[in-house]
Amino acid sequence: MEFLARQSRLFCPFLNKTSPATLRALSASPASANGVSNLQVAARECPVMGAAMAVQSSRSYATSTKPLHFEQSSQAMANETSIDSVHAKAGVFDTSKGICKHGLAVMKAAQAVTGEAAEKEAPAIKTASTSTKLHSNVFNYEDFYQAELTKKHKDKSYRYFNNINRLAKEFPKAHTASEVERVTVWCSNDYLGMSKNKEVLKSMRNTLDTYGAGAGGTRNIAGHNRHAVELEAALADLHSKESALVFSSCYVANDATLSTLGSKLPDCVILSDQLNHASMIQGIRHSGARKVVFKHNDLVDLENKLKSLPIEVPKIIAFESVYSMCGSIAPIEEICDLADKYGAITFLDEVHAVGMYGPRGAGVAEHLDFEAHASGRPENTIMSRVDIITGTLGKAYGCVGGYIAGSAKFVDMIRSLAPGFIFTTSLPPSIMAGANTAIEYQKMTIRDRAAQQLNTRYVKAKLAELDIPVVPNPSHIVPVLVGDAETAKIASDMLLERFDIYVQAINYPTVPVGEERLRVTPTPGHDTKLADNLVNALETVWTELGIKRVKDWEVVGGLAGVGVKDSKPVQPIWTDAQLGLTPVTGVQADKVVVEKETVSAIPIEATA
Repeated sequence: MEFLARQSRLFCPFLNKTSPATLRALSASPASANGVSNLQVAARECPVMGAAMAVQSSRSYATSTKPLHFEQSSQAMANETSIDSVHAKAGVFDTSKGICKHGLAVMKAAQAVTGEAAEKEAPAIKTASTSTKLHSNVFNYEDFYQAELTKKHKDKSYRYFNNINRLAKEFPKAHTASEVERVTVWCSNDYLGMSKNKEVLKSMRNTLDTYGAGAGGTRNIAGHNRHAVELEAALADLHSKESALVFSSCYVANDATLSTLGSKLPDCVILSDQLNHASMIQGIRHSGARKVVFKHNDLVDLENKLKSLPIEVPKIIAFESVYSMCGSIAPIEEICDLADKYGAITFLDEVHAVGMYGPRGAGVAEHLDFEAHASGRPENTIMSRVDIITGTLGKAYGCVGGYIAGSAKFVDMIRSLAPGFIFTTSLPPSIMAGANTAIEYQKMTIRDRAAQQLNTRYVKAKLAELDIPVVPNPSHIVPVLVGDAETAKIASDMLLERFDIYVQAINYPTVPVGEERLRVTPTPGHDTKLADNLVNALETVWTELGIKRVKDWEVVGGLAGVGVKDSKPVQPIWTDAQLGLTPVTGVQADKVVVEKETVSAIPIEATA
């Protein structure tokens, strides 16, 4: 405001010829019984304010030709050299009708000089009519909220929450609002059932009894403890990186890391896959860095965009390993090749892959060199080429939290600069202890993920027999295509109400409009009996609602990979050999196969 006052003196004759001391004295001394100060009287000498105040002593504001916010004045107004141009921009063409923005800017400048005296007199000279006019224009926040909700209801993308209470001792069963009702959960991200693993629960109970419920503060203030140290060491080891850092969630990890890195790297450009998760998109937006979107898993498009950028400019290629709504898997090795060629670093989100792929559960990057990692040789592998890996503790590991892993200097920089880490309360000790136990447990066995993969294969095969459309993919996700938001919601409700099966409908903005689906996620606990119940229920729903089958999508040219002419079958990333279905040579059998015998689709009781 001081700057405004100084600038106002350049064009306002009144302010220019009057000293601050005089202004202060004029403001403090009333000239009449009605409370008008000598400052206001003297201000009438100003060619701008005088014209307005002569007919507006009550200080009621004029109605302009467009909405004005008279309480706001800017440096640009004070610097304005042409009074007429200020009037025109404000929509006030006749200053005799009220105080214009230019005049108000001068008044505010004077008030800044006079201090509290001017502030105290202001309420006294407001009239009832002024108050009424101001209040009649107050923004209606509740109406705004309702309008936004109405939009969601209208396009059928409004989200309804079902009261589903998963039962640790009856996994994958849950009860609804009524504790006596049971439903089978088919859409949980607790992919391996680790939330009910006996070792995990034991670790959490012991830690809870010893260290209490909460962490006590941020990592810098009372929240740093042995559990954080041990968990981060386990994560660094999992991904064969120098260091790791734990966050409250992987949404926060992605947002904080990309926003910090993108804002600090000079002239950084972030190349983002078209289907990246909202947390990555938000992090890029917060970074202020230039964003370049490349087509999903399209290496040609990615390279063309990399070519267009100067080699010396810092570049980050941000992508996921498993895209959770369609189940596609990124060409990680090829993206690393492009990063090396064009001087970029890679940022790989393994959220839906950690615990699920690789001999130790490190994700798809590990899985691509399965035998090398199974034999304890992580050097010179695809995973070693990825610069930054992010993951979650809340899906396959059954707990909550997120993390990043990379070089020691990179992790330390994020630890030191990222607000999303610095100002957040640390995860509770029991959570970190449970997550650490889950990670170490899955490092030692592939039984759970092998059983999960086999159950996924079984469900996909049964749905294919009935021509029920599943978006083709090589991962553990089973996206059943519906193609309409309202129908997807009805189908989800039918499954729950008539068949005691819970599968959440997935609508926009999680998936594009017209590609709505039911996202099915088998676990080791979904045996063939439960799978058959699901398939039979889906068949009934598809028939009664007349939802398109694969043959129907073929007629219209296909959608989301379903019904595409001459498309090749997609092979699962887990091979028969890795699942122990065929003999494996060249690697120690106990490090690769689930067990010596063939693994059946019936879940192996590894986490009972």
